[in-house]
Amino acid sequence: MNEENALSVFSVLSNATRLRILKALVTAGDKGLLAGEIATAVDATPSRASFHLSSMAETGLISSERQSRQIIYSANYERIGELVKYLLEDCCQNSPAVLSCCDIPKAK
Repeated sequence: MNEENALSVFSVLSNATRLRILKALVTAGDKGLLAGEIATAVDATPSRASFHLSSMAETGLISSERQSRQIIYSANYERIGELVKYLLEDCCQNSPAVLSCCDIPKAK
């Protein structure tokens, strides 16, 4: 990931609804969520959720798959990982102080 891509992703995530959408999709895992389920989860109208989903898909943070008349959205873990890697390696230069704060125990 380069600086321009990182800025684009940060711009998308600087919106509360979009951040909640990402959290909902990460929580849903690989099965993803339908657009209507996402709207309900983040307390947004379907049109508002659709607008945000479109913006997020443009950056590659999420992906969509059409199944019949439904669209299932999923988090793109690879893209999220690229952003974290960019922050740790490029921005923070693998600073031991920064890396030590990221040692989070895994949930059980």
